[in-house]
Amino acid sequence: MEQIEKNILSAIYVSQITGENPIEKILENKMISEEQISERMDKLIRENLINQDKTTLTEIGRGLLRVVLAGGVFDIIHPGHISTLNAANALGDVLVVVVATDNTAVKMKKRRPIHSQEQRQELVNSLSVVDLCLIGQENNIFKTVNLVKPQIIALGYDQVHQEQFITEGCKKIELDAKVARLQSPIPESSSSKIEKEYGESIHGI
Repeated sequence: MEQIEKNILSAIYVSQITGENPIEKILENKMISEEQISERMDKLIRENLINQDKTTLTEIGRGLLRVVLAGGVFDIIHPGHISTLNAANALGDVLVVVVATDNTAVKMKKRRPIHSQEQRQELVNSLSVVDLCLIGQENNIFKTVNLVKPQIIALGYDQVHQEQFITEGCKKIELDAKVARLQSPIPESSSSKIEKEYGESIHGI
């Protein structure tokens, strides 16, 4: 399958979650015209990869996409985040990132995030390596997992979720997903460390 056809399948997958027009999403990369998109979609319909409505994937089409799900707070985007997201992106065709809600972020980091959940979602969505960013669900990460239905769940090196917990949770929603633990980025960095160092430098002026 050509990359542009894989891009069309990816755009339709994302649009099924967001409700956006998949054609507009495909046109964002400015590498193909609307007429060419329509021709490729007709081909994919004939191959039973997308449905006649051109806005949903068939079961076969969805099966051809390897969706990767990653999550985190992403309060201050730093090189460690970029390294982790690049590694997650390399595992599949579509990268969906879930940012923790403000309440969840407080529980995880023991402090309120600098940026709101909506701001953090916008920041992560602006990264070219990310296909879709969602705000997580309170107290139940598997609601989002069930919505996305990834084949791979990528865990950052410093995330507290254990592989067994994720695997068992996926079994409960009858999802066959593999868990990948990403390596620690070098140099190691964190939002908390950056905030602490920045605060110290301000006070030292």
